[in-house]
Amino acid sequence: MGNLECNGLTKVYEDHRKALENVTFTIETKGIFGLIGRNGAGKTTLIRILATELQPTAGTASINGFDVLKQENKLRETIAIVPQEARTIRWMTPKQTVSSYLLWRGYSYNEAKRLADESLAKFDLDQCANVLTSRLSGGTKRKVLIATVTASEADVIFLDEPTTGLDPISRHELWDILRTLGKDRFIFLTTHYLEEAEQLADKIGILKDGKLISIGTLPELRSSTRYQYSIKLPPNVHVPQLKDGELTVSASGYTQIMTNEDEAFSLAKTFAEQAVKFSIAPVTLDDIFFNLVGQKARDE
Repeated sequence: MGNLECNGLTKVYEDHRKALENVTFTIETKGIFGLIGRNGAGKTTLIRILATELQPTAGTASINGFDVLKQENKLRETIAIVPQEARTIRWMTPKQTVSSYLLWRGYSYNEAKRLADESLAKFDLDQCANVLTSRLSGGTKRKVLIATVTASEADVIFLDEPTTGLDPISRHELWDILRTLGKDRFIFLTTHYLEEAEQLADKIGILKDGKLISIGTLPELRSSTRYQYSIKLPPNVHVPQLKDGELTVSASGYTQIMTNEDEAFSLAKTFAEQAVKFSIAPVTLDDIFFNLVGQKARDE
């Protein structure tokens, strides 16, 4: 176990667009780290720099003691990445996909064959191991890609929005796989599905316009916001004057109150006495994101 460290990472592209600005943080390389932000926030730029695919304009970074700029060859032996744009090759089978990747990484033929079989079995892909990937569903193809990089025994795995475009069932199946992988590998995951980060990540970072504006566990992120509780009400319910809180009404008429713990439970008592239907819960990651960024994570 080691650390992933970023110190002042900045990336400015040739068109003068600043994708990252002074990104600085240190996290342990264990479990799952989720990086969230809207499209264009800088998530892919950061993951490409850490995976040695892109050089920063300024700043430094290291993973488990390997500098991403000065020791990139040694670092590449310990990491693997599934980029956002990664696709399986139509005329290859899952077994060919995994084994050829392992051969490219320097494994012998016998090692590549053995590890490919083991990885496909872990992902319940052994029954379709010799089927052309062109015949597989989108969720299965994504599982093949993740099985490919994990077969390499890499200590650190980068996944750039791995579930984008998947149906809910396929997404939840991948979540189960990632939870298992996170027990003995470090997974650096980018996503704009906040539920995904909330469900999977041990620690979460929030990017806005290239700047890291918050990082921590979900309870730590909750404590960093002004309000820690949310009450949701159906349309046409009278809301008492708030001592300290924010009230929003959706287009469908539902009301959300974000407030502190004392007022939340005081309001809950009032609504219960009035036999009003309501829900009360700690603020979600979606609430936290909106509070910090001022926007939803993704456009509907």
